[in-house]
Amino acid sequence: MKYLLTLISFGILFSGCKNEGKKDENPLAETENSSKISQQQDEEETASINITPISHATAVINWGDATFYIDPVGGAEAFKGMEKPDFILITDIHGDHMSAETLQALNLKEIPVIVPKAVKENLPKELDTILETLKNGANTKVMDFNIEAIPMYNLPEDPEAFHTKGRGNGYVLEKNGKRLYIAGDTEDIPEMRNLENIDLALIPMNLPYTMTVEAAADGVLAFAPKKVIPYHFRGKDGFADIEKFKTLVNKGNPEIEVEMLDWYPDKEK
Repeated sequence: MKYLLTLISFGILFSGCKNEGKKDENPLAETENSSKISQQQDEEETASINITPISHATAVINWGDATFYIDPVGGAEAFKGMEKPDFILITDIHGDHMSAETLQALNLKEIPVIVPKAVKENLPKELDTILETLKNGANTKVMDFNIEAIPMYNLPEDPEAFHTKGRGNGYVLEKNGKRLYIAGDTEDIPEMRNLENIDLALIPMNLPYTMTVEAAADGVLAFAPKKVIPYHFRGKDGFADIEKFKTLVNKGNPEIEVEMLDWYPDKEK
């Protein structure tokens, strides 16, 4: 009997030790699974930023349940079939970024339009009720998005430049830890090079208005977004060589994804 009790006690002890071992293994497995799930969620969230080019600098962006337009020009017909925007971002006063006629035709009513002060000053007063001005370095909150105005300007700084510092805005939008950078008309400026944790970036490259392909690639390599999309690449002498841009970026950092979109549907192939 004593021998039987000893065997039973040993069996219970062994079973307990075995279960203890399983408990020790589970936290590691749970951590690995959590890491995989988190990585998958990050990828899905980044993929959920869907950009539909309209033309040149104008696009419709769907991010999760939200839709917003950047630099809407081309009249209401340019946005036929698109979801109505929850808000709008305008970067500068030039006609390829700002169009009073388009804003009026879109019948925005109470939809907020984020603009630099110079843009507000160049739009009809009747639009004032929906305009929110944002100066370089300032932040605002729209829906679930934190929106920061980033400087955009030509180098070297010159009062006669196409884009002077402080007049226009690039934008960084952040939601759920994901960050989208819309550069606007800029060159390879320190404020761009110093950006951090950018998941997706829209970068211009056209002369003489913004920068060369080489400067655009250098700037992108400096702040290393996960993905970059060239846009606004039609200049006075035609189209910038965006394939060269892709080559330069991937040569410098093969981990940066370069995605090409059709910004010029009427461009001859």
